Amino acid sequence: MMTETVRVDLGARSYDVRIGQGLLARAGQEITALAGPRRAAILTDETVAALHLPDLQAGLAEAGITATSLALPAGEATKNWTALGQATEWLLSQKIERRDLVIALGGGVIGDLAGFAAAILRRGVRFVQIPTSLLAQVDSSVGGKTGINSPQGKNLIGAFHQPSLVLADIDVLTTLTPRDFRAGYGEVAKYGLLGDEGFFDWLEVNAAGLAGDAALRQRAVRHSVQMKADIVQRDETEQGDRALLNLGHTFGHALESATGYSDRLLHGEGVAIGCTLAFELSAKMGLCSQEAPSRVAAHFAAMGLPSRIGDIPGHLPDDEALIALMAQDKKVQDGRLRFILARGIGHAFVTDDVDPAQLRQVLAQSR
Repeated sequence: MMTETVRVDLGARSYDVRIGQGLLARAGQEITALAGPRRAAILTDETVAALHLPDLQAGLAEAGITATSLALPAGEATKNWTALGQATEWLLSQKIERRDLVIALGGGVIGDLAGFAAAILRRGVRFVQIPTSLLAQVDSSVGGKTGINSPQGKNLIGAFHQPSLVLADIDVLTTLTPRDFRAGYGEVAKYGLLGDEGFFDWLEVNAAGLAGDAALRQRAVRHSVQMKADIVQRDETEQGDRALLNLGHTFGHALESATGYSDRLLHGEGVAIGCTLAFELSAKMGLCSQEAPSRVAAHFAAMGLPSRIGDIPGHLPDDEALIALMAQDKKVQDGRLRFILARGIGHAFVTDDVDPAQLRQVLAQSR
C-alpha cells in the first residue's frame, strides 16, 4: 500500500500528515525533509518506549539525526503539571533549541504533553507527532491542540501549537491491546456520527475487520484525518465549526473526571458513551429519530465499547455532580453549557439550548 498524505492547510503553519506502513523505520528520511534538523529529543512513555523506541532511534540515526529520549509513566494521570515540568526541564537540559525538534512518540497523552512542552519551551520549538495509538492517529495528533489536565477538568491548561509533521504508521497499531484499539475506535466512529453518514454506514459493515486488516485500517485513519483537517482549516482555534469534533466529549470528559482519569474509563470509551447520550438527548428533544440513538448504541456494543453510564464499573457520582463537572467544560460560554447534538447520523450541530430536565432524564436512563 502507498503512503498517503493529508495536508493541513494553515498558511505558514501548514503541515503534512503521512499515513501508511513502515513510517517509524523511515522517520529519519521523512523528518530530514523539514529543513534538516540535526538534533531531536523524543518524549515517550514507558510502554511505548519498550515497543517502538529502538525502531525510531534506528530510523533517525540512519538519517544522521542525533536523538535522546525521556520515557514518562504511561496513562492519562501523566498529563499534569509535574510531568510537564519534568519534560520541559529535561528538554532544556538537552539544550534543545528552536531549530531542533521535539518528537512525541506515543498516544494522546504524550502527544498533548510533548506538544505543550514544545509550545512553551523557548516560546515555541518545532515538534513532530508520531502517534502510536488509533485514538492519537485519528484525532489528538492532528490540529495543534496541546495541554494537560487539572483536577478541575480535562485539557483546561494548554496552547494551540501546530506540529511540523505527523507520521501515522498504521503498523504500530497491531501492538495495541484490544481494549486500547477499541477505545481509539470510539473517535473514528465519532467522525461518521458528526458529519458523514456514508462513512458511518461503511464502518457498520467494515469496522469489525479494522484490527486485522491493514488496508481497512489505513482507509479509516485517512478518512478520519481528512475530516479533521477540513474542520481545523475552517476553524483553527475553535470559534465555531471545530466544536463539532467534541461530539460526545461534554458527557465523556465529565465521566473521565468522575472516574479520576483512571483505567476504569478510557477516553475513547467515554466518547462512545458520550456520543450515545448526545443522540439520546437529541431524540428526546425531537431533533432526530428514535432509531438513531439505538443504532449508535448497537454499533458501539457490537464493537465491544460501552454505550451507557451503567457500563462503567464501580461507584459514580450522582447526576447533579456529573452536570457540575460538565459545567467545567471549555465549551461553556457565558455560564451556559454547550452541547453538540444531532439532527440525524452525520448531522451534528452546536447548541446551548438544552432543557435541564431532559438532560437529567437522559442521564438517569443511562445508569
